[in-house]
This record gives sequence, C-alpha cells and structure tokens, in this order.
Amino acid sequence: MKNYESVVTLAMRGDGDEPMSEDSNIALLEKIVRKQRSIIRKVSGKKLTEVPQVWALYKEVQDYYDRGMRVPDDVTLLFADDNWGNVRKLPDPDAKARKGGYGMYYHFDYVGGPRNYKWLNVTQVQRMWEQMNLTWSHGVDRIWIVNVGDLKPMEYPISFFLDMAWNPTQFNSQNLLQHTENWCEQQFGAAYAKEAARLIDTYTKYARRITPELLNDTIYCLSDYNEFEKVVHDFRTLALDAYRLYQQLPDSLQDSFDQLVLFPANAFSNLYEMYYAQARNKEAAANNHPDAAYWAEKVKKGFLQDSLLTIHYNTKISNGKWAHMMDQVRIGYTYWQQPEKAVMPATMKSANSQQHWFEEKEGAISIEAANFNRKKDLKHASWQVIPNLGKTKDGISTFPQNYYPSESDTLLLEYDVELVTSGEVEVHVFISPTLNFNSNKGLRYQLSVGGSAWQTININDSYDMKKMEHWQANSINHTVTRHTIQSAGKQVVKFRVLEPGIVLQKIIINTGGMRKSYLGVPETIRYK
Repeated sequence: MKNYESVVTLAMRGDGDEPMSEDSNIALLEKIVRKQRSIIRKVSGKKLTEVPQVWALYKEVQDYYDRGMRVPDDVTLLFADDNWGNVRKLPDPDAKARKGGYGMYYHFDYVGGPRNYKWLNVTQVQRMWEQMNLTWSHGVDRIWIVNVGDLKPMEYPISFFLDMAWNPTQFNSQNLLQHTENWCEQQFGAAYAKEAARLIDTYTKYARRITPELLNDTIYCLSDYNEFEKVVHDFRTLALDAYRLYQQLPDSLQDSFDQLVLFPANAFSNLYEMYYAQARNKEAAANNHPDAAYWAEKVKKGFLQDSLLTIHYNTKISNGKWAHMMDQVRIGYTYWQQPEKAVMPATMKSANSQQHWFEEKEGAISIEAANFNRKKDLKHASWQVIPNLGKTKDGISTFPQNYYPSESDTLLLEYDVELVTSGEVEVHVFISPTLNFNSNKGLRYQLSVGGSAWQTININDSYDMKKMEHWQANSINHTVTRHTIQSAGKQVVKFRVLEPGIVLQKIIINTGGMRKSYLGVPETIRYK
C-alpha cells in the first residue's frame, strides 16, 4: 500500500467464487478478520479507526452476514447487486448508524450464470439511477463501486454512474435524458446532441430486454402479435437513424460517433436480423416451405456481417486505435461461459390525455402501468412515472424511495377496464426485478379487481439463485394471481405497494385467451 490512499478489504472468499465451506463457518471467518486487523495495526502503525477498511458482501459472502456474522463498527459494509444491476440488500431504515457506513458494488458487466454479458453496453441509465437512488435513499453513501468489465464500450454509463456518485441528488425520474443530451453535447456538439442522446437511450432500452449472449431464435414470438418482426424492425430503424446522423457529422466526429452509437446499433440490429432469419428458417422447414433456403442464406449472411462489423471496428475506426476491443464472442453460447469461438446458428432445409379504459380483446386485457386512470398520492409520498423504464413503455413507482407505506395508506393506482366475460380470471403483474434488499423480507404489493378483497403478494421473500435466474436475466418479475369477476362490464383494477422500490411495468388480465409472448400482450387501451 505504501503511502497510497487505500481502502483495505477484509475477510476471505472461497476458491472460484464459492463459500469457504458448506456451512458458512462464521467462527473461522471472524478469526480471519481479527488476524487481518492485527496485521493492519502492526504494519501501518496507526489506530485501526484511522485505516479505512471494507467488508465486501458480494455473492456468497452475504450468507455470512445474513447468518449473523458481524465486523467492527468502523468497517464499511459493502453491499452488492446480484450481478445484473439489481440491488440485493440495503440497511434497515431503523438500523443503528455505523461509523464505517455502507457501500454498494454494482455491475455493468458479468461473467457467470445463466450467461455472461460482456460484449456491448446493456445498462439502461434509468434502471441504474432507480436502483442507485434506492441505495442512496437508504443511507448507502460511503463507497460506490461499479464493475464495468472493459472500459469500452461503457463510456456513457460510467460517466453517468460517476456523476451520480458525485452528487446523487441532482437526478430525478424526469431529468435523466437531459444528462444523456448534455453528455452527447460534450462529445458531438449541440447541433447533434438530442438525436445522439435519443439513439443511446433507445438502444440501451432495447438491449436490456435480453442480453446479446442470451438472445436466440426462440426468445421472441414469431407469430403471435408479430412480436419478433416488430423488435427486428425497432433495431433496424434505430440503426438507420444512427447512420443518417453519422452522415451529417463532421469527419472529425465520425469515429467517436461510430464507437459510441453507430457500431452498437448496427451490431444489435444485425444480431436480431440473424436470429429472426433462423426462426423463419425453422418455421419454413417445419412446413416444407421452399422459403427455408432463403432464410438459411439470411442466417449465413448475418453471421458473416457480424464478423465484418468487428473487422470494421478493428481497422477503420480511428485507424485501428481500438483494435480487438469488440472481439468478445457473443454467438454460439451453450451454457454460462463463452464458447472459444463464434458458431453460426443452425439452420434447416426444405396515449394521450383523453378519457380511456382498457377493453378485453381476444381473451385478454393489457395495461401499460403508466397509463393509469387515477392515482392517489399522500402528503409525503407520491407515484412517479419513470420514462422508458418498462420493457415496452414506462415504469411507475413510489417516491421517496425510503417511504414505507402502511396498509391503511391510500397510495394506489386505479385502472378502468371493461370485461365481456365473468368468472375466474388470471392477473399477470410485471414488475422490474428489484431484489429483497430489506433483509430478505421481500417486497409486497396488493391487488384488487372489480371490488374484490385485496390480495397481498410478496414478489421475492427469499434469495434463491436457482429460482431467480430466469427473471433476473429477463429483467422482469412476473407474478400471477386469480380473482373472481361476478359480472361482465366496467370494473376497476386497484394496485398499491407496501414497500418502496417496486416498479410496476404492466398488468395483463387473462380471461382465457392470452397467448404466449416475451413482451406480453400489446396494450388494449381505448380512448373516448
């Protein structure tokens, strides 16, 4: 350490990110900590309280803390996310203050299950802000660390994270895009800032739906709602818009724009085109349709185009200054770890402000959370829309994020629906994958349909990686409840929360006809 300004990490982890022993031997680890602090005192010649120290509760180490292990009060407790940008634990609001305080360890990049994600930026600043604001509001302010993997292509999320760490209170749910625009103005000038910011904001929203390493030909539905075709079109349009702006930029700015905007938009778009072609190939082959050969050729071209984009990055951008920064393998995964080389996918042969309500269509009602009919706020707490946070549209949550509602609070949302059927229905609620940061008590919401009694649902009362990997990786927490509708016609759906940090994205009422899709039934809103 010499005379550097350092923070000393205490305790120990097992080999290969595993616990040191199956029974989380607390006595052994506490002995290790005492020995380490003795070494610090002896070598530094300082009082222990004068040497900053941290205990990182990353991954399996949190089990020791949850089972009662504690360290001296001057040591900072560094909580962690779940490697996917979802905060795992935060201090209890009424916890006694610690001299060492608390920190947070966050991820933009990860090596581990269910699959790595470390090729392109898939971090939405809206989600990062929401989770780190949740962290800040719970008094976690001593240390913020972010694992970025490669510095490229994480330039923008790194900038946002550090700006937020410097002054967390400067941001709110409504000014996040302004930061993106200001940052783009620094890179490209005022004339191009708004469009460049829109492109970055949009591509990261699309990218976070499913990481490139998890994307394949089966994620999106090919027939129902034309879902796959729509997401391919989204990325294709985005890449075209990026290329249009690239052409307008002065030559001196084109390389920077290519790295930060155009390359990721093109690369994502091509990847989606390739997997869409694979899905169409399999569909055509299953039906003995001659188009199977056409789509197989499209897969081949997409795989080739992926490598050509990489060569372009390595040789053309800034005359090869950043060669090999985008060589990370992203095609051909079969389990969590990356393949040694890319493998071509297999092919086969031959709103507005008007009055509105949500109506039942084809056996389902779909509601985007931000399109409520009424909201009821409190004097000290309110609902706020977080633009663009939802997988399809916006998210909505309660603020401040350290306000814990009681069951008597009227902090709720109401949605007017019109049903043509009655009887038992399923209600699917889609919530951002916020974790049980409140000492594993879980996050609870309540739901009432058509005047029925409130049902209380705990979305995550345990931290079981095997059970949670699916919705963590898919960036959604999906719960289902059953309700009895006494009669068809106009009804009201009521939603409220009992903990902060719950970000509602979508509600779907299945009256018997809901079809499978990754993004859910398109909204069935109707305006007067």
